[in-house]
Formats: sequence, C-alpha cells, structure tokens
Amino acid sequence: MGKSATGQDLLNWAESLAGIARTGLGFSESLYEKERYEEILKVASEMYGAADGNLEPSDVAHEWMRMVGDGVAGYVTPKAAVGAVVSNAENEILLVQRADSGVWLYPTGWADIGYSPVEVAIKEVYEETGIHCEPVSLISIVDGMRQGFTRIPLYSMVFHCRSVGGELKPHPLETSDCGWFARDCLPEPLAGLETWVEDAFAAIEGQFSEVRYDQPRSKPWEEEGN
Repeated sequence: MGKSATGQDLLNWAESLAGIARTGLGFSESLYEKERYEEILKVASEMYGAADGNLEPSDVAHEWMRMVGDGVAGYVTPKAAVGAVVSNAENEILLVQRADSGVWLYPTGWADIGYSPVEVAIKEVYEETGIHCEPVSLISIVDGMRQGFTRIPLYSMVFHCRSVGGELKPHPLETSDCGWFARDCLPEPLAGLETWVEDAFAAIEGQFSEVRYDQPRSKPWEEEGN
C-alpha cells in the first residue's frame, strides 16, 4: 500500500494545479477553456483550504485569480529567495531577528530584478545588518515547498559570504535585532527546521564539500513506458 497523503502533500498538489490553471488562463483566448481552468482553480483552492484550516478556499481562489497575467507574464513560476550565511574571523555567524515573527535566521529576501543572485545576497546583508560582505561559495539551492519551510512555490538559494567590514545596524522595519553568534550560543527561536545550521557551520568551518539540492524523484513529465 502507498503512504497516506500529508497536509504538505495537499498543499504541493494544490499549488501545482493552481499553477497549471493560472498559466492556462494567462495564455488561452477560448472562453470555454477559461471556464475549465477556473474550475481547476476552484478545486485547487478547496484542496488548499482542506490542508490549511486557517484559510477560506474562496479567499485562496480570489488571490490566485488576482495574479493571473497575459502571455509570458501569465506563465506561473516559483518565486526566488536569496539568503546569505555570513561569517567573521571568529567563525561566528551573522543572524537577524525577523520583526514580523521574532525568529532568528540568516539575512534573506526576495530576488530583485536587475541583480544577480549573489548581488541580492550581498545587498540583503547590508540592508538588514549594516555589514559588508563578499561571496565565498553557494551552499544550497532547494525547493522550499519540498523542504517544508514555505507554503508557496519558492526556490531558495543560500550563499556563504565573508564579512569585510561595516557596523551592526538592524534594519528599522525588517529586523528587530542582529548580531554575531558562535555555534554553541545560537539565539532562540531559530527559524525553520534548523537543518540549515549544519550546512551553515560546515561552510563557515571550511568543511562543506558540495552544494545541497533536491534529489530528483520520479519523472512525472514523461509518459509511462517511454
């Protein structure tokens, strides 16, 4: 027997269906096809609501419809977030306390148009902490929904960077506090499943060997037997 579906599975399936429907709505000019895609979107919102009891399916469907665009703009893709694990000469990590949730995490933010991923990482660090840094290596690039730390389609890229100057100064709106922390003195609560801590200090201590990424699963885009 196969394993039972989890709430995260339902969220993933709902987002996949919604992405297909929104892309179809963005590209299709047929009213008949648009009606079918709207039905798919409604079913997807019901699935999403069943997995997340805090959201009304009608609100989810309305938000998805609001994001429908035309042509290429209507092609639905994951959002991109970029983070930076910044170290200093004492092998400490730079962490910020998020103003919205109170949790501690490395500096991270949405990718901005006009900047490369590593430029976004450096910019986010300076804006959130006042620290200047330079890139060292890429630590990970993963699907946030598959990893379970987000409920929206999101690709997360995390770089290891080295501090090269600046003074600690938390962003007045985005962060409540920021600081340098040794591995045995990390603040609480930490964001997420805390699995990023091992990767972060492996990179800081020069023991990180390869970039972490999601291992491929089955190939749903291929027809069975091909």
